[in-house]
Amino acid sequence: MKYSSRIIEDAVNALSQLPSVGKKSALRLVLHLVKEGNQVEDIVNSLNNLKDNLKNCKECFNLSDHDICAICANVNRNKKTICVVESIRDVMAIEDTAHYDGLYHVLGGVISPLEGIDADQLRIEELINRIKTNGVEEIIMGISPTIEGDTTIFYLSKRLKETPIKISMLSRGVAFGGDLEYTDELTLGRSILARVPYSHSLAE
Repeated sequence: MKYSSRIIEDAVNALSQLPSVGKKSALRLVLHLVKEGNQVEDIVNSLNNLKDNLKNCKECFNLSDHDICAICANVNRNKKTICVVESIRDVMAIEDTAHYDGLYHVLGGVISPLEGIDADQLRIEELINRIKTNGVEEIIMGISPTIEGDTTIFYLSKRLKETPIKISMLSRGVAFGGDLEYTDELTLGRSILARVPYSHSLAE
């Protein structure tokens, strides 16, 4: 693709690094921004704010404007229940169902030996510490039902086997092999409400 401006080319190359944005789509966005010049400053300010001020919650590792996210700080949330998820996008998906009023814990992924991800690289120790110190009574495994997800659930259940904590799983309304974030809100909401006890013996 030939460009008449190095500035345009640099902008296109920068935008095309984003997921699902090809060079042609990036060029359309750049030309739109050139035409609507007043939008550029708003976008730049928002992105700088994203880079400089966005944080991870010190409790659950969700994205937050402050050290403690709005969910963890909400006095109306059920502090005795934690839903363990892989990613921040899973938190958003579950929140969209409006069927869950507990807290979350973002692991930052799942155990995947093929990708070189083991338990030490996830926020599992932080979860164990929260359970021990905060009087948590139930853990919901809100992890995608994949082989890697089931491996992670099995590992967590072994770590928690000697504790009195209740371990639940989403009901299998979520299809095996599917990602939580792509599950429709109705199905995901029902899976949370109809969660079932996790049986460690069945997983062995």
